[in-house]
Amino acid sequence: MKTIVVLTGAGISAESGIKTFRDSDGLWENYDVMEVASVDGWKKNPKLVLDFYNQRRQQLKTVKPNAAHLALVELEKHYKVYIITQNVDDLHERANSKDILHLHGELRKVRSSKNESLIYDCEKDIHWGDTAEDGGQLRPHIVWFGEEVPMFPLAAAITELADILLVIGTSMQVYPAASLATFSPPNTPIYYIDLNPVQESTLASFSHLKVVAAPATIGVRQVVDELLR
Repeated sequence: MKTIVVLTGAGISAESGIKTFRDSDGLWENYDVMEVASVDGWKKNPKLVLDFYNQRRQQLKTVKPNAAHLALVELEKHYKVYIITQNVDDLHERANSKDILHLHGELRKVRSSKNESLIYDCEKDIHWGDTAEDGGQLRPHIVWFGEEVPMFPLAAAITELADILLVIGTSMQVYPAASLATFSPPNTPIYYIDLNPVQESTLASFSHLKVVAAPATIGVRQVVDELLR
């Protein structure tokens, strides 16, 4: 059975109603992304950061997987499928994909500020003063700008297994995620599905690249049908 590795970014979730900051001048839900998604932002105003993610967590409950998420699940009938996502939502899980790696953390989890391996599932709001069992302030289980990406080595190892690589809804310009495609074996067929494909992305040098300039719900369906044929 061949292996398909799928790299997904904000573009696949945008059609479910989750806003991105890629096309809005660095704003995320009208907040400067560096104020709410960086180490400096957390140090400067942790209460603002906690409130921001509380709002995102509640918003997540109002959306559902779209046709692109669901189409990827169909591939599992004929391929071994690994999904590596830059998204912090749980839409791949709710679509019932089996093997999912969250490169940048998960919105519905929190962790101790003292011990990054002390992680909890979270459905409720988190406030300043809420602590983990080690006494550390609870914070979103999110990889912020300025932090290491601890899951990257595993993501790279998974990408090395790819017989086919799908890149969906991501600019492939934010590192280290942007370099993942370089870990795929030589001559691996790559499908790049994005409404506005970035010409100068790290994918530009790959000879076995097929660009599908379409929204995820349309482009993923097209590619999945091709692969199932």
